[in-house]
Amino acid sequence: MRLALFDCDGTLVDSAALIHEVMARTFVHFGYDRPDVSLTKSIIGLTLDIAIARMQGKPHVDDEAIAMTVHYKAIYLGVRDEPGMDVPLFSGIKPLIDELARNDDILIGAVTGKSRRGLVHILETHGFAPHFIVSRTADDCPSKPHPAMVTECCSETGTSPADAIVIGDAVYDMQMAKAAGAKAVGVSWGYASVDDLMGAGADSIVRHPSDVLKHFS
Repeated sequence: MRLALFDCDGTLVDSAALIHEVMARTFVHFGYDRPDVSLTKSIIGLTLDIAIARMQGKPHVDDEAIAMTVHYKAIYLGVRDEPGMDVPLFSGIKPLIDELARNDDILIGAVTGKSRRGLVHILETHGFAPHFIVSRTADDCPSKPHPAMVTECCSETGTSPADAIVIGDAVYDMQMAKAAGAKAVGVSWGYASVDDLMGAGADSIVRHPSDVLKHFS
């Protein structure tokens, strides 16, 4: 039995525009300039408090970062419902998940810095909820690249980390996978560069979602 563990933002869905807009409004609310979108993309995958502190150049999460995290969460749903703030699947993701789900020897899960509420919304919106049998979010585990998200999903499904493949677009995904003893597959369509993914320990890079299938053949 093999376990496919997908990151969400930047891997399954293109959520950068929404995340950046919520982050930018949060920064402005606290008296800061709007951050550049490249800075926002660089922290996607981390839990919110750590992400905000890192965007501010702080070595640790402080009271302000916590307050900004609370504000981000409070305005998120309202921004998400505005016109133009859709979070679409990347092209080719639905056929990939459908194909993996048809294989009885493959289990599908999610490991994400999103909240549990955010992940559930994505999975239900795109009809993936029946296929994802295990998941860990920012509400459940330490932030990536800590290996807990992977090791806990493996433990819950009775899968060895050696039989798990983490598919993600961030350096944190690659680092998390290697720390857990799982295979790390980076995707080229997300928010980190291929060079950065390889530098973070990616075992392989896929250029299209269908290329993920070869790792389970």
